Amino acid sequence: MKESKTVYIALGSNKGDKMQYLQSAIDAIFTDIGFVEKISKVYKTPAMGFEGDDFYNACLKVETELKPLKLIKTLQAIEKALGRESKKSDKYESRVIDLDILFYDNDIIEQKNLTIPHPQLQFRKFVLQPLLDVTKDFQHPLLHKTIIELLENCEDDSEIHSINKWLKNPKKQFSLSDYNFIAIEGNIGAGKTSLSKKIAQDFNAKLILERFADNPFLPKFYKEPERYAFTLEMSFLADRYQQISDDLSQLDLFKDFIVSDYDVHKSLIFSKVTLPEDEFRLYRKLFYQVYKDIARPDLYIYLYQNTERLQKNIKKRGRKYEAEIEDEYLNKINSGYLEFLKSQTDLNVKIIDISEKDFVKNREDYLWLLNEISV
Repeated sequence: MKESKTVYIALGSNKGDKMQYLQSAIDAIFTDIGFVEKISKVYKTPAMGFEGDDFYNACLKVETELKPLKLIKTLQAIEKALGRESKKSDKYESRVIDLDILFYDNDIIEQKNLTIPHPQLQFRKFVLQPLLDVTKDFQHPLLHKTIIELLENCEDDSEIHSINKWLKNPKKQFSLSDYNFIAIEGNIGAGKTSLSKKIAQDFNAKLILERFADNPFLPKFYKEPERYAFTLEMSFLADRYQQISDDLSQLDLFKDFIVSDYDVHKSLIFSKVTLPEDEFRLYRKLFYQVYKDIARPDLYIYLYQNTERLQKNIKKRGRKYEAEIEDEYLNKINSGYLEFLKSQTDLNVKIIDISEKDFVKNREDYLWLLNEISV
């Protein structure tokens, strides 16, 4: 996953349907830039430096993977798409939408067409007041003052009033927080861990990741599957039980739900493929004794990818012990999952084919996937 940055963006409009322009800008920022974490109140302020209608102003806290130059170009493209015209002079003038980067994490950027932090923000009450709604303790990386301190010291005496209208956060369209526990499953290399991490970050979820990388029998299994299959599956049986029991029993009052990159029943799926019939029967008996009281997920998501895409993903992540995985093994695992899911009449299952999608690189694909999960 790419590194995510926290950015603060100021919005303003003083032409036409000002609330609609602000909302349209937020929707476009969500689609093209990143998840909107917080939205301020809307404030009405007089035009500053020129004669014009009052402005509606707001601020956003956004998580984005875009670099600063790409971010400013995307904001400018959004302004243009919403109908903002090029300035006819160097003077201030009315505009349907104005989008400015205030902060890009704690970075300090001095370039020809981009200065961050915004050099004028400390002088503008119409920026500082809505900014205070989305971050109180953030410290200006150059002035070394919090937003509260900057507002207290601001000499701008223009009137500013919050209005009784609210902007909507586009991420509310996704109903993931309606669930208490979501399990994301898939074949080797399907992307379940990447998706779990993104959902946890974007929707304030507690993240449970399988600790398979620490299993000393996994590399041995791929070299000598017949010798180490039962030992491997038994070690997974114990490890998964310990982890899922601990994590599900520890409530986190500051998280909205739990998301995991595995469901404990994958032990049955893999063991049926790797073990001889007699060993599998024994293993299955032990499994149901161990997991008889374990919590089941409210939503079970199975990410399907075709074998060709799985192999590409496996090679891309470069784990040596996975280098020799054959297509036949991946096909058996996929068939095992589908057979298992068909038998789970009491489980809320969504099977989503992402063979033609790349939700890690393409935000459009990620939003598509979230929509498929939510419908």
